Amino acid sequence: MLKLDIPGWDGPLEIEHLVLDVNGTIALDGSLIPGLDEAVGALRSTGLHVVAITADTHGTASALRERTGIELKVIEPGQERAHKRAYVEWLGARRVAAVGNGANDAGMLAAAAVGICVIGPEGAAGGAVSSADVVVNGIADALDLLRTPARLVATLRR
Repeated sequence: MLKLDIPGWDGPLEIEHLVLDVNGTIALDGSLIPGLDEAVGALRSTGLHVVAITADTHGTASALRERTGIELKVIEPGQERAHKRAYVEWLGARRVAAVGNGANDAGMLAAAAVGICVIGPEGAAGGAVSSADVVVNGIADALDLLRTPARLVATLRR
């Protein structure tokens, strides 16, 4: 669990779940971004439930799951934005940090207690950027913020 007491926010947050978009966020063209295994492993060791959510566009989701041990939530193609948001809400949005980059991630970034948009090699959709609480240069930076919560608090305090 990740505890965040962000000045100016509506009370402290207890983040139990990390929801990661796959394509463009933790993978590029279906291949996992290097260095992700260790960072995700460190977050999982704190008790944070990490799940990747995808429509499996490249058909590589099961290989990603095997390599990282991350729980995988495969959603039906079409209506991805609504499905991702609904999943975050089902987990209990106030207990979720979400990371994504695409237009179909905007709903989950807005719904999550903490939404992080990554600008990676694919770029980031304007809707994802505007729906996020914080924007970073890539997945490594997003995971580092979660591993070093004081940085996240410093960025988000009001």
